[in-house]
Parts: sequence; C-alpha cells; structure tokens
Amino acid sequence: MLLDKLPELKRKFKELEDQLSDPELMANNRAYAKIAREHNELSHILKVFHKYEELMVSIDEDESILHGEDDELKEIVREELDGLHEQRAQLEEDLKILLIPTDPVDSGAAILEIRAGAGGDEAALFAMDLVRMYMRYAENNNWKYEFITHSEIGGGGTKEAIIQVTGENAYGTLKFESGVHRVQRIPQTESSGRIHTSAATVAVLPEAEEVDIEINAGDLRIDTFRASGAGGQHVNKTESAIRITHMPSGMVVSCQDESSQHKNKDKAMKVLRARLLAAEREKQDSQVAAMRKTLVSTGDRSAKIRTYNYPQGRVTDHRINLTLYRLEEITNGDLSELHEKLVAAEMVNRLESL
Repeated sequence: MLLDKLPELKRKFKELEDQLSDPELMANNRAYAKIAREHNELSHILKVFHKYEELMVSIDEDESILHGEDDELKEIVREELDGLHEQRAQLEEDLKILLIPTDPVDSGAAILEIRAGAGGDEAALFAMDLVRMYMRYAENNNWKYEFITHSEIGGGGTKEAIIQVTGENAYGTLKFESGVHRVQRIPQTESSGRIHTSAATVAVLPEAEEVDIEINAGDLRIDTFRASGAGGQHVNKTESAIRITHMPSGMVVSCQDESSQHKNKDKAMKVLRARLLAAEREKQDSQVAAMRKTLVSTGDRSAKIRTYNYPQGRVTDHRINLTLYRLEEITNGDLSELHEKLVAAEMVNRLESL
C-alpha cells in the first residue's frame, strides 16, 4: 500500500532538514545545493502524500456512512464517493511516478558530442544543422553552451562538435538525443533532384565532477601539438593543442580550440571525465537492463532513433513511433513536444518495470 511508504519518507525528510542546518554542509556550496534539491523534491512528494492521506480518511468516513440507516444520506455519500475514488486513482498514479527513483545526474550539465556519419559532405552539413538545432534549443531553455571542440570542413559542415551545455535539467532533457539521426533530403549539389540519405551520431554524456570520477595522473599521457585550422594550416605557432590518452581505457581526447594550453587541457579533462563516467554508468546499466525497459542509458548508441525527412516536412522518432509534421520548427530548436512525448513514454516503461 502506498501509505506504507510514508513513515520512511518522513524520516528521510527530517534527515535532510537536519543536514541543511549543518554549518559544515552550508560551507560546501555544491553539496548544499544537492541536498537542498533533494529536500525540495521530497517536500513536493510529501505534499501529494498528505493530500492522498486526507482523501483516504474522507473515503473511510463516507464508506462508514453506507453501513448506517440514513438512506437519504447514503445516496448523497454514494455520489460523493464516485468523485473521491476518481481523485484517489489519479493521486495514486501521480505518486507512483513521483516515487520512481530519479537519476541524480539528470539535473546537471551535459556534454553533447555530434559527429558526421555516413553520407560525405551532406552528412557534415546535417551535423552542422544538428549543432544549430541544439544551440537554439539551449537558448530556448535559458541554458548556456560552450564549444569544447569544433572541427569544421569546407562548405559550412561539421566533422565533429563537442559542446558543454549548462542549465537546470540539461542532461535529463538532452539524454534522449543519444543515437543515430538520419536525414532524407535533396543536397544542394544534386543536379538531378535525387533524395539522399545521410546520418550523424549524437552522444549525450552527464558532465562529471572530479568527485564523481577519480583519475590517477599516472594513468594519463599528455601530448601537445600545434593547433591547425581547416585545410591543415596552422592557426598558431605554439604547441597549445592538447591530446590526453587515458592508458587503462585507451580513451583519447583532443582539444585545440583555445589559444591557451591550460584551457585546452581543462576542456579535454572535462570530456575525459564525462566519457569515463558514461562508460561506468553503461556498465552498471547493462547489469540491470534485463529487469527494466528504458529509452535511454541502456540503448544501443548505433541505433537509428530519428529521421528528418525534408520533402515531406516530417520528423519521426522511431523509439515511440511518433511522427510530427513540424520539421522546420524542430530543426529551429523547438524540441519541447518531442521531449514531452519521450519523457511520458519513459515513465510508462519504468512504471511497467517496477
């Protein structure tokens, strides 16, 4: 019964309140913000629980009247009970969703990696379209974004872009974008008007703090080299570009966008921490994948998740069989309807697996 969970939630809430009054925690801004966020979330859950508790008392009182002798009052109560039972069913659904454990990294920043896939120059142009789409989506959500690295090709295409997106629930929203995005359209260079299919891959990683992932300095090989621009020309004469190799995993991260070697190293380390955290989470997720269905985390990153069809003006998300004829709005950064549907489907999947 749902009410059986209430004492434990009240105990946890009191525990969090005590922590928030601890001077040591108050001195640690990051830790304090984390506890305060958890306290706020639990406060909302308890408000709904108390409403449910009061509703159950009303239902019990009305049902006791049905066992009395006042027929006129019984008729009134029966009508009232119908409405109360509907309210109870709705509150129970709300509570089930609220009690689904949240991923602690959802509320934080994200590292967004976009790479051109099959399709040559057209794939690179599509990758650039995705970069612009996410930049506009970030602006719509009042998030900040910063390029960690951006490798462009001639003609305005993108070979690879790695972007840090900072804002409330940035990762929790953008994580649904991981996978292969496919475009169907007539390239500008196609004289015969034939539709081409190209692809780009998107990987969304939770930004990892130093406390989340411990990296031994002895496990790193750091190389410096001269940053170069499109076509191979050197954009400066100093070795400011950084390449970091994590020896145990074999992961390699390069950054050359900044003129400062120190800044390039900081950015490269952000990406490395995010990739190591994602690898660790993927390993943990795979251990429970058989027990729960999900649209994210355990999904195959090589799987096609979405198609953008320009001749028909449609966008299809293959995970939930959703087609929207709003391609222009979506590619201009209006992803809200897509994400609302994806979040709803994810909730259904997780409720079924509870």
